[in-house]
Amino acid sequence: MITAIELETGRPVPVARVVYAYPYEEMDVGDSFCVPVGARQKVLNANYRASRRLGIGLTAKTEGVVVRVWRVR
Repeated sequence: MITAIELETGRPVPVARVVYAYPYEEMDVGDSFCVPVGARQKVLNANYRASRRLGIGLTAKTEGVVVRVWRVR
């Protein structure tokens, strides 16, 4: 049972650690990568999150058995 809680001030908030499964941070405009079509939904969701967090533009297109992702801005 908690009887007293001590209030602390001046403690910094930890920085969120984001690790991407795809090379978004290394990509320049015009660069692309491919993933198997089975991972299509996973990569599309990751594209959405990374584009919002990093402020970049990404687009994807299914090409046969792979999904190609481009950085467009």
